[in-house]
Amino acid sequence: MSDHSLWGGRFESGPSEVLWRYTASEIDRRMLPDDIRGSVAHVTMLGATGILDASDTDTLLRALEQVAQEVERGHFTFAETDEDVHTAVERRVIELAGPVGGKLHTGRSRNDQVATDLRLHLERQAADRVGGIHALVGVLAGKAAEVGDTIVPSFTHHQQAQAVPLAHHLLAHAWALLRDAERFEDAVGRIARSPLGAGASGGSMFPLDPAISTKALGWDRHFENSMDAVASRDFVSEYGFVLAQCMAHLSRLAEELILWTTTEFGWAMYADDVTTGSSAMPQKKNPDIAELARGRSARVIAASNALLTLQKGLSLTYFRDLQEDKEIVFAADDLVRDTLEAIGALLSSATFDPPPPSSWVTALDLAEALAVRGVPFREAHHAVGVVVAALSADGRDLGDATLDDLIAADERFEASDLEVLDPAESVRRRRSIGGGSFESVAAQLEAIRSLVG
Repeated sequence: MSDHSLWGGRFESGPSEVLWRYTASEIDRRMLPDDIRGSVAHVTMLGATGILDASDTDTLLRALEQVAQEVERGHFTFAETDEDVHTAVERRVIELAGPVGGKLHTGRSRNDQVATDLRLHLERQAADRVGGIHALVGVLAGKAAEVGDTIVPSFTHHQQAQAVPLAHHLLAHAWALLRDAERFEDAVGRIARSPLGAGASGGSMFPLDPAISTKALGWDRHFENSMDAVASRDFVSEYGFVLAQCMAHLSRLAEELILWTTTEFGWAMYADDVTTGSSAMPQKKNPDIAELARGRSARVIAASNALLTLQKGLSLTYFRDLQEDKEIVFAADDLVRDTLEAIGALLSSATFDPPPPSSWVTALDLAEALAVRGVPFREAHHAVGVVVAALSADGRDLGDATLDDLIAADERFEASDLEVLDPAESVRRRRSIGGGSFESVAAQLEAIRSLVG
């Protein structure tokens, strides 16, 4: 194989087929726009500091602009001999600019180049993930408005707990996802720190000025230590954690989307074009999107762990091990992107018609009816427990309770307390900020729409 690598001068022969197959990478080709952008910033700095004269700087920038246009138009072609995306860009620049193209790498190592490209790429992807999260949150908010005053039970320990608006339940998922969006945005503050100028590990004899290339990238911070700049991948593992946390939230939502469509729940139905059937049972309509999202969360969570494991045994500074971080984080990122879209499609198709909750969900309200009149809550809790035990022994539920049933447990009960045994009345009487009341749902919808449009 002919040698078009960036390192062939020291070697008397080109790389073997085995070496090339095992070490060359195509996974980083998605960073093509980022490599061009990083190269433009580097050349801008070389020109501004006088390391390259104006003619060479202009020639390189024009060549890079042409490469960028080829990429945008879909005309850029990778050669079989391109070891990676960085080699491909430099090869094409040399083809366009001639010998001057060989000056593109002046004062730069592939070590700081790779770190720069990856940071640029993750910054772009983070913005895209935030957009995907906001789109799904918009679907959740739309469904919350659509279901109106529908009341369902909330659950603790998989048992009906309190009556809440279904909208409140849907918006709980929205708030969790919005925190994921905040985490992506917050991570960018550490991702957008330029390593350009760090070189291979110890800097350069050229008077490189990282501040200039940092500004050219549109960032405002650069490295403080050249070894740290090329060795560190904490920004990748942080991005991986944000992906994992987001996918965990999507998996929890997926679990509920699965439960809600079961015969036992009967809360929801999804459209035919986003569900599947069974090869054996004609009656089945399966929410495969949600089940696959729940399953694929394992891969994203594993990726977060893999990114940390990849780094844990490396001394400073750069080792080829770090090539593997891209395949791991890119695959996880793709899964989160696709899951946000797919869950949004499934949820968009949902129609909700849940059965009313059991009247047992008003037990806490009955205890609070005593407590607001000054009865110590522990005594109120005990009194309602006595009511529940007596009704259960008679095969009745809380909605069947009479004033005599209540007074038999505690003489401090009043006739008006029977009103709270209606789940709808329970919700209407809810007063706590952020709680499961209709007023709270309205406030949440307003706040979420202001955030995601």
